[in-house]
Amino acid sequence: MRIVGGEMKGRLFKPGKNFKARPTTDFAKENLFNILSNRIDFEETKVLDLFSGTGSISFEFASRGCRSVTSVEIDHVHYAFISSVSQQLHLENVVHLLRYDVLKFIPRCTEKYDLIFADPPYQLKGLKDIPDLILKYELLNPGGLLILEHGKTDNFAAHPFLFEEREYGSIHFSFFRQATY
Repeated sequence: MRIVGGEMKGRLFKPGKNFKARPTTDFAKENLFNILSNRIDFEETKVLDLFSGTGSISFEFASRGCRSVTSVEIDHVHYAFISSVSQQLHLENVVHLLRYDVLKFIPRCTEKYDLIFADPPYQLKGLKDIPDLILKYELLNPGGLLILEHGKTDNFAAHPFLFEEREYGSIHFSFFRQATY
């Protein structure tokens, strides 16, 4: 795993052998963050990273200056890895790590975020419901952005809050915008 941008660009971290997560490729991350750098002010953005896996996306946001990144990961091996890297990078005050089942976390969450990134396992039952759950429980601030990473078999073209899709090989990003009131 490599941080591809920001003040910690180039830092490398290797997950252990018992790691099951499928990290977002460097190519896809670079393209995603190029898009985001033209749309958001990282320093003013409160981020929620769901299904954090390696923590790669959380660390990218922190590297670019986000002051608050909440990472939710249930797997104990992944959680321990994210915690260890966060300590190595001295990000304990920026990356707030929660060990929780994301689908149980969403209805219980009382915070609102400017940007939510969700990278569930591609075979997760209920993957298609994630945008609706996040919108139903109002986890986004008005005008907030949800980015869902998924495989090519999932299609969100008919979703009323989808406004953009990007494809980088087998990785697809669907962008949803919370309605402004």
